[in-house]
Amino acid sequence: MNTADFIITSTYQEIAGSKDTVGQYESHSAFTLPGLYRVVHGIDVFDPKFNIVSPGADLQIYFPYTEKQHRLTALHGSIEELLYSPEQTAEHICVMNDHKKPIIFSMARLDRVKNMTGLVEWFAKNKRLRELVNLVVVAGDFDPSKSKDREEVAEIEKMHRLIKEYNLNGQFRWICSQKNRVRNGELYRYICDTRGAFIQPALYEAFGLTVIEAMTCGLPTFATCKGGPAEIIVDGVSGFHIDPYHGDSASERIADFFGKCKTDPSYWDTISNGGLHRIYERYTWKIYAERLMMLAGVYGFWKYVSKLERRESYRYLEMFYILKYRNLVKTVPFSVEESTDGIEEKSA
Repeated sequence: MNTADFIITSTYQEIAGSKDTVGQYESHSAFTLPGLYRVVHGIDVFDPKFNIVSPGADLQIYFPYTEKQHRLTALHGSIEELLYSPEQTAEHICVMNDHKKPIIFSMARLDRVKNMTGLVEWFAKNKRLRELVNLVVVAGDFDPSKSKDREEVAEIEKMHRLIKEYNLNGQFRWICSQKNRVRNGELYRYICDTRGAFIQPALYEAFGLTVIEAMTCGLPTFATCKGGPAEIIVDGVSGFHIDPYHGDSASERIADFFGKCKTDPSYWDTISNGGLHRIYERYTWKIYAERLMMLAGVYGFWKYVSKLERRESYRYLEMFYILKYRNLVKTVPFSVEESTDGIEEKSA
């Protein structure tokens, strides 16, 4: 990174974090490789070569629900079956009895960090929220035997346990992972038709592409305050921040929103429009391309006028690797692990 002319990131927090957290690249400013070397002055995260250029969503797939002429109505039958079919299939389990309720919706991998089971637990414990809305999650698979990932297996088992413990069947729908991006785009818009919302409950999210997709479709969005979504959303204007480590207050904030929408339906439109305004202001591929081309020109010109050369740095790094680092690696001792039969095994 130190030899690069300029570096592009999606969000500021990736570079330098926040007042409460360390940035991903900030953590590289000082670190130690035991037995090899210690870095004291590594990456300067405040170097002007760090630049923020945030991506957007594909506007051919993700566009506002109000653009009726572009809506993929031919997919509505399969989406309605996906959401409301009373049959339990390999694609969806549990049912929603009241089809008139708004839907709160989330879609992510079934990893612990994505906190999908956390969202289900928030919903399950909040009686007021359960009275106001239904919950739909699109995540992973239902059968733990189909996964080889221990973390995912634990999350699948936890999801089944929550469904039984809180008797969620009737207010909840679990849909397995969906790969069809075109139908997913229309699914976001269908949730808009129910006057619902998108929830991104991750314990940490580096950027938050699903947040961008939901907001681009006009869906009011609640997203984690840990990571990139905290920059994407202007709290209370274009969506809402929620703290994934305080599930009770997060679920109350979602319930407050739908309670207010019940008495003032225009409030839903206000947040929906605020989200769209934020997207068109900062998060489109057109803006991304224009800013990237501008930065390429600026840094190309700067390199030309300053006669900045990196050959010396490359030569030093190559010399360091050949003369010092490669030999040091050979001296690092093997770690000793004890196998199941009691015989010690060596591993690098």
